[in-house]
Amino acid sequence: MSATLVTLQNRPVDPSVDHEIQAIVAGESSGETCNTDLAAGPWDFDTRPGYGPGSSMGDVIPAGAPRQGELPRAYREADEEQLHERIRAAKQTLGDRVVVLGHFYQREEVVRHADYVGDSFQLANAAKAHPEAEAIVFCGVHFMAETADLLSGPDQAVILPNLAAGCSMADMADIDQVEECWEQLEDVYGPMHEADADGLVPVIPVTYMNSSAAIKGFVGRHGGIVCTSSNARTVLEWAFERGRRVLFFPDQHLGRNTAKAMGVPLEQMPMWNPNKPLGGNDAADLDDARVILWHGFCSVHRRFTVDQIDKARAEHPGVRVIVHPECPMPVVDAADEAGSTDYIRTAIAAASEPTTFAIGTEINLVQRLAAQHPQHTIFCLDPVVCPCSTMYRIHPGYLAWVLESLVAGETPNRITVPADVADPARVALERMLASKPAPQVTR
Repeated sequence: MSATLVTLQNRPVDPSVDHEIQAIVAGESSGETCNTDLAAGPWDFDTRPGYGPGSSMGDVIPAGAPRQGELPRAYREADEEQLHERIRAAKQTLGDRVVVLGHFYQREEVVRHADYVGDSFQLANAAKAHPEAEAIVFCGVHFMAETADLLSGPDQAVILPNLAAGCSMADMADIDQVEECWEQLEDVYGPMHEADADGLVPVIPVTYMNSSAAIKGFVGRHGGIVCTSSNARTVLEWAFERGRRVLFFPDQHLGRNTAKAMGVPLEQMPMWNPNKPLGGNDAADLDDARVILWHGFCSVHRRFTVDQIDKARAEHPGVRVIVHPECPMPVVDAADEAGSTDYIRTAIAAASEPTTFAIGTEINLVQRLAAQHPQHTIFCLDPVVCPCSTMYRIHPGYLAWVLESLVAGETPNRITVPADVADPARVALERMLASKPAPQVTR
């Protein structure tokens, strides 16, 4: 039996992953973490190149990626309760002038202060729904804050508490690579804006929400659309009504898993490696393609394996395995179900009888769900505690700093998207927001 599961069974579950990591590093827990540096404050890594300790620590960060300036000492040295009180007091002072958005993968010490907690799709809608707020503090990663800026009013400031909170998956498709890909595809297919006898253009670009505003702008200019993990199928259906093929980026796994579930054969889903001519394909492969998959991935969800699922089934007969569709295809195929973070939450909440769940997604969400549903046994498929490197860069110290700065009349870490990028990106996002997925049925 895994050390993580022993912890869950022998005491009430603490939703804080930080507490678990601190206990592991102090030798007070028999669990394992992928990097003991996770116990340090993220400000220790802000000036260093790289994504920081955690699941993306081995990924190559682009040159010029944003870095965070030094956090004042008062916030670095304050303890958890002191930061909690500072955040609470600042929010009370600001009132409706500020709204705090928190992604499901944020650490518990941050989520407890969020006015709205959700996945990227839900938080995109929440950003639109608060025109009265002067500031939107987005506790997530850079592309999410960009999206909030695109959807919020021009007088609203969107703030990312730590500028170093990027996303390695989003960085795997930069605008220059995507533009080059499009030019090469046009050499193969001809003019991309010209429809065939069936009224279909050669390619519709589809970008996952986990992409830069520049990529969303590219998609908007070329008749494409944005998707999330909760509406990817709906979006692909939209795209196939308009195009002979789809170029899907940056996450190959969400694209492959979604298209496969729709009946697209694997041989009609070539991979595009941006470092090779024609993405490593020949013209015949591309001519037969239905979905061209970009060579990108999420380092959190790539950690999950079929062996982990087999082990969970062997140790817990009747276990219900649910994984995120960013996981590799063999993992999704071996699981009982696959769905977005909100799908996972809904499935657990809907289970009327005590159930054992093995979950394949980010550990902060899994541990929070285990604490919220003590009638169930809920554990992460990966026994090694390894949170998202970049989500974990948001610490309550940064949240306290930006809120108290707002109280003082300052607006730090504002995220803005230039108008020439924002206008077409909004077109792609509005298409996404209009593409409502059918209700997901859980058993």
